[in-house]
Amino acid sequence: MSDDAPSLSVDEFVDYCRTQAGLLSGQVQTMGDEADELLDEIDEEMAEIRTRLGERGVGPTTPSSTERPTGDEIDLEAIEELQRDLEEKQLLVEAKQARMQAFQDLAAGYTDLATELDAVEDGHDAMERVVRFEADHDAPAYFDERQTMYEAAAKSDDSSGPSPDVE
Repeated sequence: MSDDAPSLSVDEFVDYCRTQAGLLSGQVQTMGDEADELLDEIDEEMAEIRTRLGERGVGPTTPSSTERPTGDEIDLEAIEELQRDLEEKQLLVEAKQARMQAFQDLAAGYTDLATELDAVEDGHDAMERVVRFEADHDAPAYFDERQTMYEAAAKSDDSSGPSPDVE
């Protein structure tokens, strides 16, 4: 290592990991709020379906009869459309929940890594561990507006190679 090279502090990498974990946790909270809104919409639409069916005398409170309601009495198309909308929103909630779990897992990984780095004495070793962790866990996919150390290292490797104009 040359005298001009900056010294790397393990504490900075520990802080970085904790910051990343915190950012991921914040995103999980936001996704949770969005999922709650979708669940509220699902509840409202379920109530709408019940109301529509109840207005037409269809449902568990109606005594059974040999006569079935005609299409004029129940707007089956509208109810089916509401049901399709409900199913779509339920799939969105499930996808959000899976995404939230992935973000929580990565946040926990960053937290564990920060704890491991506390025992590391060499800043370069700490940096290599963080970069390897982010590569192994596809961390850049979780950060839209923030560059990860892995991305910075990859960009640095690309720019340190020979330029295309060099023969």
